[in-house]
Amino acid sequence: MIKFTVYGEAVAQGRPRATTVNGQVRMYDPKKSSDFKKYVKLVASQHKPKEVLKGPISMKVDIYKPSLKSFSKKKILAAEQGELRPTTKPDVDNYVKGIKDALKSVIWKDDSQVVELHISKWYSENPRIEIEIQEI
Repeated sequence: MIKFTVYGEAVAQGRPRATTVNGQVRMYDPKKSSDFKKYVKLVASQHKPKEVLKGPISMKVDIYKPSLKSFSKKKILAAEQGELRPTTKPDVDNYVKGIKDALKSVIWKDDSQVVELHISKWYSENPRIEIEIQEI
């Protein structure tokens, strides 16, 4: 089992952007998404296996978003205890797309190997992403 934490605020995968270079259309990630993937890849590289995983994989991702500034002290306490959960955008799957892309060739050969996925969004005063990866 591989477990690690990526500290800081999670960034959802942005829509691909397009540009034209010498008459050719080129697609690229928005800068914020690209920078986030590089950061996740850097953190993951400190926990990478000797050889990239090649079989089916189960993945658990817990995303801890910062509490909203409009929260009262009572709401902040409820959020920290897991009683109040984020139901705002972005969707959980948009967060995971960038994370899975970042782990390609570091933890596993291809993100299509992820056959089981559990994603949760929480509030926390300490924003982070907790990732757990296990071969099946």
